[in-house]
Amino acid sequence: MRRHTQSGVTLMEMMISMVLLSFLSLGILFSMRVGLQAMDKANTRLMSNRRVIGAQRVLEQQIRGLMLVTADCSANDGQSVSTRIPFFQGTPQVMRLVSSYSLEEASRGLPHILEFMIIPGAENVGVRLVVNEYLYTGPRSTGSFCLGVGQDPMTGLSGPIFRPAEPRPTSFVLADKLASCRFVYREYLNQQVPPIERWLPAWIKPEMPSAIRVEMTPLDSGPSSLHVMSVTLPVRVDKDPMKVYGD
Repeated sequence: MRRHTQSGVTLMEMMISMVLLSFLSLGILFSMRVGLQAMDKANTRLMSNRRVIGAQRVLEQQIRGLMLVTADCSANDGQSVSTRIPFFQGTPQVMRLVSSYSLEEASRGLPHILEFMIIPGAENVGVRLVVNEYLYTGPRSTGSFCLGVGQDPMTGLSGPIFRPAEPRPTSFVLADKLASCRFVYREYLNQQVPPIERWLPAWIKPEMPSAIRVEMTPLDSGPSSLHVMSVTLPVRVDKDPMKVYGD
């Protein structure tokens, strides 16, 4: 009499196979998660490096486009006679100038009044460099930033008094996550032989500085990240703005 044998899988073998398959699936999912996290970190680092390069290029183009203009400066009472002054404000935390380059229109549009300022960062961690842009339409547009002419308490020299700079919802963020940031201005001492230079934390002279430096220190830095570097740019000014635009 012929006997029929039947082959099959026991319950124990099936359970072992399911456990091994579960471990294999878990390993694949973990590898995919690690890979996606690494790709996300690399993409974040790449975007951060691009922002650093872009911010430095924008600063270079904006400062190189500095224009010689004046401002009709008068007091807030509306009764004082306006005084025409060269328009430029330079302090460690605020810098105002007119440039032929703006973020809104690049170098193809109209000149803009640029209002650079250093403000606290997100959640008051570090600082950030922002800029406001206003359309330049003549001495009256720049004069709106001036509160009058007075005496500087530190130097005793007479100069314009500017209204405080404030960030707006439309402010452009040029650099973020900075440990520190400030503006300094170069002066040439031509009476020295040979002429020497010195960097000043504030600029209150009627002539333009020979160069502007934006000193930036990153809040966090790593070996694979671009460090935010200081930007030093010469100011090529060889004319008196009062003579050029005084008529």
